[in-house]
Amino acid sequence: MKRQFPFGRMVTGDSAGKQFAGVAAAASAIGLGALAAWDLTQKKHSILRNYPIAGHARFLLESIRPEIQQYFIERNWDGRPFSRDTRTTIYERAKGTHSEHAFGTEHDVDRTGYEALMHSNMPIPNPPRPPRVRIGGDECTQPYDISLLNVSAMSFGSLSNNAIRALNKGAALGGFAHDTGEGSISPYHREHGGDLIWELGTGYFGARTPEGDFSPEIFAEKAQDPQVKMVSLKLSQGAKPGIGGVLPGPKVTEEISEIRGIPVGQTCISPPGHTVFSTPIELLEFIRQMRELSGGKPAGFKLCVGSRTEFLSIVKAMVETQILPDFIIVDGSEGGTGAAPLEFEDNVGLPLTQGLMIVHNALVGAGLRKKIKIGASGKIATGTDIVKRLIQGADFTNSARAMMMAVGCIQAQACHTGKCPVGVATQDPRRARAIDVPSKADRVRNYHEGVVAEALRLMASMGAAAPEELEPTMLRRNVSASESWSYARIYDWLKPGELLDDTPSSWSDDWATASADTFTIPRGHSR
Repeated sequence: MKRQFPFGRMVTGDSAGKQFAGVAAAASAIGLGALAAWDLTQKKHSILRNYPIAGHARFLLESIRPEIQQYFIERNWDGRPFSRDTRTTIYERAKGTHSEHAFGTEHDVDRTGYEALMHSNMPIPNPPRPPRVRIGGDECTQPYDISLLNVSAMSFGSLSNNAIRALNKGAALGGFAHDTGEGSISPYHREHGGDLIWELGTGYFGARTPEGDFSPEIFAEKAQDPQVKMVSLKLSQGAKPGIGGVLPGPKVTEEISEIRGIPVGQTCISPPGHTVFSTPIELLEFIRQMRELSGGKPAGFKLCVGSRTEFLSIVKAMVETQILPDFIIVDGSEGGTGAAPLEFEDNVGLPLTQGLMIVHNALVGAGLRKKIKIGASGKIATGTDIVKRLIQGADFTNSARAMMMAVGCIQAQACHTGKCPVGVATQDPRRARAIDVPSKADRVRNYHEGVVAEALRLMASMGAAAPEELEPTMLRRNVSASESWSYARIYDWLKPGELLDDTPSSWSDDWATASADTFTIPRGHSR
């Protein structure tokens, strides 16, 4: 017989358990709701803004990252573009924290191909401020002093509006340049006033007629904006040299249509090559026209090097016409992209080291190197990368993927789907809101400041007070299990004017074949 109480029957064991479970479930729901509200409104982690609650699982795994990543590395499952050490360095510098680590290197320093910078027994103090590189030749009336590291070409359309805002505000805070990519100048590039390099591709986006031809009038109007510091013509891109880009019709919104000057809802295919020139001389004449239309700002071109003979044809055109670009940006085949055919990514174009040294030596051999600055882009992320590229012939560097990671990219490799989990490579407004522009801009500035500072510290350890004091002897590579050679020995380094006066045998065939009047290479030539 159950005992009765004034307030009802005695609660049995089963009903007590159910009541407790109900209370616990309600408390859990309230707690999860509060956590979700916090995740959606906090500004530190993009992934939590898009994936409240569930996103914490990623950070749980990240807390034991070394063990988990080593598991994948040992099984060759880690297909990320950057190594673990590089990714860690990028994220830490973006956060403004130090990048010292315990227990030394994880690299096999004895392997063939391993490269090392040569320190000095008489290192010097770090320079008081980062050097800047003046770009602008004899015909340039508005030279620009560029940073050693800048934001490489990434278009609005491939990146979200908030990603562009954060990159440009970071560039404004840190005093470095932001390349627009070939998708034209968007309102998001202008919002925070960071220095711009306007890149023009084969589609002439933002400066084209309704028929798709180049419009000098539209170009001049935009290029003369004070925020635009340099204008750059893209001949080819490292990740997909030799082909144009494709923007599917559904992605061509009214906003993209207005910015790029293309029809709404129609698939836009960039031509593989340019229509404004067909010979090396015509290329240089168009570069001169870009400089004049911009009001005398530095004008140059970007390319992934393929045939050495083709590049020498451009150099011959420079010698014959004395029309010189103010800069040349060399993009390595290791350069990244959100979407490209795998065969092109893996098999077409020269890596940055080879392309960079061809361009540098060709200009030296033609007696033009001091008049033309060289930029390097392609998987540049650390201070070591900057110093190596300076030794190999560059004057400044550009970075794309590392800058994306500073904004919050987690390398989900979903860029081509439009479903970027952190709002970087998407046009979905809901996903893009994950990026808090002020905090991510600070991270971009922090990353730039930290990586340039580390490059200067490396240079000082090598006894070099400025980039021009770096020499090929300061970079060595293991060529076998028992030998290490410097770059001075591995590669041929031309002397000023050597191509013109007494062409070395290793260059003579290509130099003789190159023509300022055509890019076409005779059949049977070694290229």
